[in-house]
Parts: sequence; C-alpha cells; structure tokens
Amino acid sequence: MVDLSEAENASVRQGVVERDQQHQPRIANRGRAVTDIGDPVRLEAAEPKECFVWGPASRMMSHQNLESLDVEAIREEFPILEREFDGQQVVYLDNAATTQTPDAVVDAMSEYYRTYNANVHRGIHHLSQEASIRYEEAHDRVAEFIGADGREEIVFTKNTTEAENLLAYSWGLNELEPGDTVVLTEMEHHASLVTWQQVAKRTGADVAYVRVDDDGRLDMDHARELIDDETAIVSAVHVSNTLGTVNPVSELTELAHDHGALAFIDGAQAVPNRPVDVGEIDADFYAFSGHKMAGPTGIGVLYGKEALFEELEPYLYGGGMIRKVTFEESTWADLPWKFEPGTPPIAEAVGLHAAIDWLEDLGMDRIRQHEEELAAYAYDQLAAEGDVELYGPEGGPDRGGLVSFNLEGVHAHDLTSILNDHTIAVRAGDHCTQPLHDKLGVPASTRASFYVYNTREEVDKLVAALDDARQLFA
Repeated sequence: MVDLSEAENASVRQGVVERDQQHQPRIANRGRAVTDIGDPVRLEAAEPKECFVWGPASRMMSHQNLESLDVEAIREEFPILEREFDGQQVVYLDNAATTQTPDAVVDAMSEYYRTYNANVHRGIHHLSQEASIRYEEAHDRVAEFIGADGREEIVFTKNTTEAENLLAYSWGLNELEPGDTVVLTEMEHHASLVTWQQVAKRTGADVAYVRVDDDGRLDMDHARELIDDETAIVSAVHVSNTLGTVNPVSELTELAHDHGALAFIDGAQAVPNRPVDVGEIDADFYAFSGHKMAGPTGIGVLYGKEALFEELEPYLYGGGMIRKVTFEESTWADLPWKFEPGTPPIAEAVGLHAAIDWLEDLGMDRIRQHEEELAAYAYDQLAAEGDVELYGPEGGPDRGGLVSFNLEGVHAHDLTSILNDHTIAVRAGDHCTQPLHDKLGVPASTRASFYVYNTREEVDKLVAALDDARQLFA
C-alpha cells in the first residue's frame, strides 16, 4: 500500500486548525473542507503514485498491444466462467443484466477491506484519510472515462435507476408544470418510463413517446414532430436493453437544446461496451451502472453539467451532504457531495475505478467491435433457423451486443428453462420494457447478451440447444 504523503496529512491538520480558529464550516473548491462535528473531512485527491496498483500487478493483464481481444486470455481473469453444472461448463449470456467481475476488480475491493477500510470524510485518522482520497479519486476516474469536466459532475448512486429518480425528483418535481411535455421513446426501460410517468402525474406535465419503427429504430421524423417549445426534457436510452438499437443520442440532444429543453441519456447499456463522451453527446445528464461494466453491484453514476447540478435541490438528506445545520435551517455542501448523503458505496467506488482501468486496458473500441461481431453472428445464426423471430436492427453498428428473440411455439420462459438445462444463462421476460413488448405483440422474449469473454462457440451452443425445445414442444 501507499502511505499518504506528508502534504496530504498536513492539509487535514491545517483544515482542523482553520476550523478551530474560525468556529464555522468551510467548504473550499474541489471539495476540501472540514465542517462541524459529524460531517466530512474533505481531502484533495492525491496525485497518482506510480507504485500504487488496484490489486496485485499480476492480475492487471496488459492487452494494449492486441489488434483484437484475446478472449481466451480474458477468460482466465474470470474464474466463474470455469464453473460446471451437471458436468457442463457455464455459458454466460446474461450480460445486459449483469456482467461478471474480473480478478482485478475483486482484488481492488478486497485490498480496500483488508488494508484501509474506513468511512470516508468522517475522520482525521490515517485509514479514513486514505479511504477518502481513494473514494474521491474514483469520481475523478469516472469523469475522465466519460469526458466530464471534473468530479463536481459525477454523483455516485446505487444504480442507474436511482440516478434517474434523483434527476426526476430533484429537477422534475420542482420545474415541471402543466403544459410542459416530457419526451421519452417507446423503447425506454421502466427505470426511465415509470419514473417520468409518475413525476408527470404529480406535476400535471404531459408525456409523449417517440415511435419505434418496424426495424426497431427510432422514428426521427416523429421525434422532430414531438420535440417542440413545450418540451421540458427529452429522456432517451442510448442503447436499448431489448432491441439492442444504438440510438442517435447526439441528434436527440441537439433537438432538445434547439427548443430550450434538457436532455437526459440512459447509458446503462452503452458505457460498458463503447467509448462514451458526454461532451460530444452534449447530454445535460447521463446515467449508468457499475455492475454492467465489469464492476461491482451497488454503485451507479449520474453525470450532470456542473451549472445544472448547482441549481438542483438534493433528493435525499442526511449527514455528509450539509454545509451548516441549525434547528431552523440547513445549507448544502459543494458538488458532488450535496447529492451523496450518508455512508456512500466506498468499496464499490474502488471497484468501479478498477473496472474502468481494466476496460480501458482492453480498449473500448475493441470491446465495441467484439460485441458487434458477436451480436451480428448470433443474429445471422438465429435468423437462419427459420422458426426464430428476432427483434431490433440486423447486426452492425446500429446494434449493441445483445439479441432478443422468440422460438416459434415456445414461451420465452420455457425456452430459458431448457437452455438452463444446457447451463446456458440467458434472460427471459419483458426486460423491464413492457410497453415495448406490447408494441411488438409478444408478452416476453429471450435475450442473449454478450461481453468481452464470450465466443462464437458459445453462440453455437445456444443455437444448437434450440433443438431440445423444438422436440419437447413439437
């Protein structure tokens, strides 16, 4: 482990002296502050130490010189993929729900618990100092990863759903009014659709939906009709978790801004498998989860432009997010801490940092290429079967790394059960997109979703296992 520098220790000691001298809270730039009893000791993140690695160096395999992903080498970093059930090795094709976690991430979180486990911003002792620095560095790493301007624009939540609720209830309840319109798409996840639906009911705002065409793409002509000067916010999924469609999010944000509306993008299925730059997209807000990108469960991210975050009221309240509290009134800490009350997901933030390092070591463009190729191969193989109905665009740059389908005469849940007999893990149901499935005219679908460790051979096993379902339900 790396010890905190003397400068870092001195900054904490100086903060205590200043507080004692002034007898009042102090919130400085970039989050460094010492406030009253029970509230944060803020630390400026340390400069990266060359000798510090997230977990044993042997686990952080180097992939930078590869022209394409070395899947066999990658699979060695996921012991879970070696598991067998009834003598059959697991084929994990449920990555849109949750990806598996590489050794490097597990090691980083284990290192936190073994060597510097402490609550952040709550103590001057060495363990708390180090935990605080690592936690704040995780904000910086996420900001760098998605092209944000700094940690002030990165709020940690427990998942994408909570991030969307934070925005909807912090901004929506305070800003929406009768006559306003929230524009969604017909392919939205319930995390977005239900949240905005409920906020609209409370505020009297209207909700409108951009149509999905027969190819599973957004009808952008319809989007241009819907988004007008009455639109308050446009909320759209970057990559559909059911259709796999990669949406033209930059075009959507431009349409929103042309009419003075905000733009929120749900990036849960995009950030794990393609380069994302929130500045290039010009999203006002953008959300995603750690557990879909080789990271841990229990942590999500809400990105927001700093000026917009400054205007928002907190969604949750408690310790750690205040500047000053009296019996009559409270004021809030600086960004991003005013949106992170209570004990935050510290170990999870450490794990997310390690996951980002691991993914960037692979290369996000190579990850995208690998997923596109697998999805295209799966689409073609399933389409060739003749009795499989597929949803969404054909394989290519317009499709992310998943394929949803139905086998003629077999309910998705029955098919998934049969696939499980072959130790093939897929997802069945409406995938939290019930209105979209209503539009498709089916109650459910089977979804196979891919990640960096999946292979064509696993797709072949999936297709071959369909024969058992045909025989059983013939």
